[in-house]
Amino acid sequence: MCSTGGVRWEQQKAGAGEQALLGLDGLVRSVRSPEFDGVTFHEVHAKSVLNKVPGGSPMPFKWTVNPYRGCSHACTYCLAGDTRILMADGRTRVLAELRVGDEIYGTEGTGADRRFRRTQVLAHWSTVKPAYRVALEDGTELVASGDHRFLSASGWKHVIGTSGWGTAERPHLVPGIELVGTGSFAAAPQDTVDYRAGYLCGMLRPDKYGRERDASDRALSYLPAFTTGTDFARLLPSPELVWQQGFLAGVYDAAGGWELDVLRIVHEVPQVVDTVCDALARFGFTYTVKKHERDRSVLVVRLSGGLAEQLRFLHTVDPAVARKRALEPLAMGGEFLRVRSIEPLGLDMPLFDITTGTGDFIANGMVTHNCFARNTHKYLDLDAGKDFDTQVVVKVNAPEVLAAQLRRPGWAGEHVAMGTNTDPYQRAEGRYQLMPRIITTLAETGTPFSILTKGTVLARDLPLLESVARDVPVGLGVSIALLDPRLQRRLEPGTPSPQARLELVRKARGAGLPCGVFLAPILPGLTDSEEALDALLAAVADAGASGVTVLPLHLRPGAREWFARWLAAEHPELVSRYRTLYARGSYVSQAYRGWLSKRIEPLIRRHGLEPSSRRRSRGVPGDESASWPDGAIPAPRDPGAAAASAAGEQLTLL
Repeated sequence: MCSTGGVRWEQQKAGAGEQALLGLDGLVRSVRSPEFDGVTFHEVHAKSVLNKVPGGSPMPFKWTVNPYRGCSHACTYCLAGDTRILMADGRTRVLAELRVGDEIYGTEGTGADRRFRRTQVLAHWSTVKPAYRVALEDGTELVASGDHRFLSASGWKHVIGTSGWGTAERPHLVPGIELVGTGSFAAAPQDTVDYRAGYLCGMLRPDKYGRERDASDRALSYLPAFTTGTDFARLLPSPELVWQQGFLAGVYDAAGGWELDVLRIVHEVPQVVDTVCDALARFGFTYTVKKHERDRSVLVVRLSGGLAEQLRFLHTVDPAVARKRALEPLAMGGEFLRVRSIEPLGLDMPLFDITTGTGDFIANGMVTHNCFARNTHKYLDLDAGKDFDTQVVVKVNAPEVLAAQLRRPGWAGEHVAMGTNTDPYQRAEGRYQLMPRIITTLAETGTPFSILTKGTVLARDLPLLESVARDVPVGLGVSIALLDPRLQRRLEPGTPSPQARLELVRKARGAGLPCGVFLAPILPGLTDSEEALDALLAAVADAGASGVTVLPLHLRPGAREWFARWLAAEHPELVSRYRTLYARGSYVSQAYRGWLSKRIEPLIRRHGLEPSSRRRSRGVPGDESASWPDGAIPAPRDPGAAAASAAGEQLTLL
């Protein structure tokens, strides 16, 4: 960039005292520029840029380098894995065991109230972060990262205040602040013989009011273990705690429910009501007993203590009837708990987070903010997701940090992959020019590497790559989804055109470099016709690609919702078909994958793009079963190849 451009860039410091990405470690400054309309660049000093791929991953490499990142929220708002989360069936499950698609409870603000609302888990992941313990005055404890946010009486608050933005402080927790929530969830009862016996005693009542079908089904399935008849008098109360839990569950299923947000049990047998009261008192519940307004022979037991006690009752006894456990649309009301302390645990630990449809969830009784959705560009082969375009994190010291890491004793010179998470040749690279120094560092340390991109900025570095390829194995991969420029502009706004990417492949091959092409994503009903695939493969072959891999559209949560809205607006006639093809989750049906494979294989042979070996590397980001195209993964060298390289000959890739 020219010097005047540099001066102009230096004058574009953003924020006016407020950082766009709160909690970003190592932040130097945030910058905006008219040259990148609508984009904020967050320049950071990274502590590490060489990242190890998690063990067990099918990827054909162990290390990655990503000098750029999209929205940092994707891995900073985290809780301990054993934090219990309120599920949509009224029960709880630990955070680490949640899965995408699970239904849980979030909340929704309605005027002065905040009410429960069912929502789905859209994404779930883990990271390792410094951990903090948040202790509340009622004894509730939560372990979270410093960046996590809880809802207080005065709005969302981070666990700690350090934001990395000069002297500015983000809103954060302090002792005495009130958080919105009910406090720790009670443990569920154990499903023992005593619990089942108690449940039967609660369920088996005179037939005056009948039975709930699902609850009576449970009772009938338990019955043979305890008695050969259904005589209520034969099933006597027991002093065992778990028996009383089962009894309360049974009687609630048979004769309980909600009335005006109050949990109650209505029963006509005094002996049963006495047993209910004894059990409630045993577990520390408070209650009232009154005669029914219309039928004076019937007694009504009402639980006192509001929402917190209602949740404790449901979790303590675990009734079977789903609608009697439902919390929607109950109000959170004025449920607040005061913070007693916030203290660092002094260690980094695995922490987990989720993205939900409501933007929040209930963690150990407290309303907590979830992470923003991960960038959709990765899953739709786009680089124009909202977060990605508007909040770009730049590790400005990445080359220097990488050099230090690669020169440590013990570095074995293993394959390092770039572009598997965030495109290293996105628009910002034209300004920051980090990749030339990263490439030089990798080559000087004898480290083979690969680059996956759709960014034509790579053409700038082809002379450098041609030079270092004489010393270390290099792999290049370019993704091209389609040829239709109109459809490309609607699906991949802001990315280089297909023609520009084909020209990049041509230039790379002209420089003597290997270059594989990912035909991705193939869109059912839009780009999977024989004519479209034939034309695309012909263009790729003409550009001289080393090989190809074909990947059908992959729709993870977040990307799925975005694409569904686009499809409904642009191609409503395909909505029903996509629902069928993606009915089982993120991946298209196996039947379609088989159909696409049969269609594409003869076309690949026709254009001379068959793989050079059947033993291609498997494990492509977003599709663990797919293979990498020839040229995209650096080949291991043998002495013969090294000699050929020394003579200036082109690298040969598997």
